Amino acid sequence: MSTNIPSTTVELDFAHPPRLAIVVSRFNEEVTHGLRDGALAWLKEHAISMRDEDVMYAPGAYELPLIAQTLAKTGRYDGVVCLGCVVKGDTAHFEFISLGAAVGLQQAALNTDVPIAFGVLTTYTDEQAIVRSRDDVHNKGREAVAACVESLALLQKIRGC
Repeated sequence: MSTNIPSTTVELDFAHPPRLAIVVSRFNEEVTHGLRDGALAWLKEHAISMRDEDVMYAPGAYELPLIAQTLAKTGRYDGVVCLGCVVKGDTAHFEFISLGAAVGLQQAALNTDVPIAFGVLTTYTDEQAIVRSRDDVHNKGREAVAACVESLALLQKIRGC
């Protein structure tokens, strides 16, 4: 059986505890709040604290790249985790929003040298989104924050920080 859970454990050694921003899309809140809760649970399990003011809400997934890039450029954050959900409907809107969010977040990370995690679900049905935002080990919010933190640890190692 195939899973999307990484097969190796990354050592999370930091000179100082990382400060992260989490940006949550308000669109599809039932799902995105589940992603947020999964991300926060993973951080707690790994003894990484979050300040309440570092969890922010964006109107939708399309707005995430600009917000993430702006947060990364402040210098206050070691990483940014973006959480959202786009469910396919009857029009091409799904494709534009999904692609814009994906490319925009990748560009924001490359422009700032700050890990920016893509935790935006792009599903065909509401049911698929709900399954991926449940309170379990397969929660994609958990996976997004883990990817951000692990990338940060690796980048610090590469940079000799």
